[in-house]
Amino acid sequence: MRNAIQLITYVDRLGCKNVQDLQVLLDTELKGLFAGVHILPFYYPIDGEDAGFDPIDHSIVDPRLGDWSDVRSLSQSVEIMADLIVNHVSAQSAQFTDFQTKGEQSEFASMFLTYDKVFPQGATEQELIRIYRPRPGFSFTPMAIGGSAKKLIWTTFTSNQVDIDVSSVPGKAYLEHILDTFAKAGITMIRLDAVGYAIKKRGTSCFMIEDTFDFIALLAEKANRKGMEVLVEIHSYYQTQIEIAQKVGYVYDFALPVLVLDTLFNGNARNLKKWLRISPRNAFTVLDTHDGIGVIDVASEDGKPGLIEDEVLERIVDQIHENSEGRSLKATGAAASNLDLYQVNCTYFEALGSDQLSYLMARAIQFFVPGIPQVYYVGLFGDDNDMDLLEQTNVGRDINRHYYSREEIREKLRTPMIQKLQELMILRNNHPAFQGDFHLVDSMDSTLIIRWTNEAMEAQLSLDLKKRGIQITFSEFEGNTSIAFDTFRV
Repeated sequence: MRNAIQLITYVDRLGCKNVQDLQVLLDTELKGLFAGVHILPFYYPIDGEDAGFDPIDHSIVDPRLGDWSDVRSLSQSVEIMADLIVNHVSAQSAQFTDFQTKGEQSEFASMFLTYDKVFPQGATEQELIRIYRPRPGFSFTPMAIGGSAKKLIWTTFTSNQVDIDVSSVPGKAYLEHILDTFAKAGITMIRLDAVGYAIKKRGTSCFMIEDTFDFIALLAEKANRKGMEVLVEIHSYYQTQIEIAQKVGYVYDFALPVLVLDTLFNGNARNLKKWLRISPRNAFTVLDTHDGIGVIDVASEDGKPGLIEDEVLERIVDQIHENSEGRSLKATGAAASNLDLYQVNCTYFEALGSDQLSYLMARAIQFFVPGIPQVYYVGLFGDDNDMDLLEQTNVGRDINRHYYSREEIREKLRTPMIQKLQELMILRNNHPAFQGDFHLVDSMDSTLIIRWTNEAMEAQLSLDLKKRGIQITFSEFEGNTSIAFDTFRV
């Protein structure tokens, strides 16, 4: 993937009816802002219980959005990242309904994980307690199979997302077929969604165990042979993330969003600087995504200190809720359904108290730290929480999954803050310095100075966190002269 900014978006929530409309939008209003696009699940159906992450048929584009030829056409304009939903499939899929109807006589019987597959002799209380699940409740759902008594089906996320036995013959064939489909459609990179939960083994947490790394390596090898790169999506303790990054192609820098909040809330870059000295360089950076703002990535674990002290982290979470005037509280924890335990649901703009300068400072930090930047579609417009959508669905993450009209998009792009953001994005995409070497300049904790150099080319970000001053300087490139960006006042 090119080292330039990527867009994260759903097709139908960005003023587009289909993939063709998305291509037009990227070629017009958003021209020059994005080198690639991570299209969030566009498989059939896009409007399941988990916004497409519970596909009934992972191998077809939802007909409401187009077909694979439309995806291939888009790939001629921008690089495309697509989700390979590794861990599960919809309980309404043809494969699982066949298993439910025919039981062990189904050709797909071995494709799905049941309790007795992992625990043929039963499990102890401690073995069950040890299983890591990112959401409240039990990891299994009782379901009638083959007209007989109910069996416990492994459902890591929701009861409509049945876990696949990725080591089974039909499980392997299922994933191979998706890889082939992606390759033919011109997909550049695959995001392995929920892959950390794909391997279950008795006596373990069933999350990112050694066998999981072997599985990821094998799947990545298959994807690479078909011309696609692989990004692994894992939320975990920061030292674990560093270890994971050494074993896979790319990871997310999920620690960054909260570290940036810590830096701006507290006027102190100490924790952020600590992370930037050790963070994986084979990373994609985000501030916001279709999920919430992750906390686990900077928190302590089993007595080991995190990147942010526990009491400071608690205050940051409280500050998010205060800045959003309590709106994030209505979408987080037990307040709404289908939520991850380790995330706060809120737009990043409201997390920063809807302060425009703080938002531009946050994006400047993201674009200057190491990694390939991704900007979520709601974050592209620095927008507020969608309380109407939350009220309609009672799904916490919908607070940050607004449906835009094309006119809304045009209006947002004309606002001074977003015009400044676009200037910054164009600089990040085009200045040669960002293809060179990263330097974290020694400075006081109340300042942050990041410099990129590439032979004679240079770009530098300087933040005064106490005075809330921002300056960006860069050397001449393609006719542009060195400019001091002291103008992020809006």
